[in-house]
Amino acid sequence: QVQLVESGGGLVQAGGSLRLSCAASGGTFSRYNMGWFRQAPGKEREFVAAISWSSPSTYYADSVKGRFTISRDNAKKTVHLQMNSLSPEDTAIYFCAADQQFRPVVPGRITNFDSWGQGTQVTVSS
Repeated sequence: QVQLVESGGGLVQAGGSLRLSCAASGGTFSRYNMGWFRQAPGKEREFVAAISWSSPSTYYADSVKGRFTISRDNAKKTVHLQMNSLSPEDTAIYFCAADQQFRPVVPGRITNFDSWGQGTQVTVSS
């Protein structure tokens, strides 16, 4: 079972950037699809981005496409989310997640992700 720890959240002004990181320990990181999700107050957790274990291929929610970039470093067992042009609507707790079942990515299928980090708060002020 992989353990995930997020970092890099914080307070940023609208239009600014943040880079989130997720460090993995245990398991076979290079064989896992990885994802970022977020949850705003009073809302359900939603898909942000995912990266497959092979190729790798990337997938994004329409709301972040062109602004966010997901990447991974298998040697360091880390996955990153570069977030640019942030807006107050991006304010949420951001969670890193792993799909350990060695299957194709199904973007947005939150139930495919079976290991989660504790989350990191991102707050964008207007």
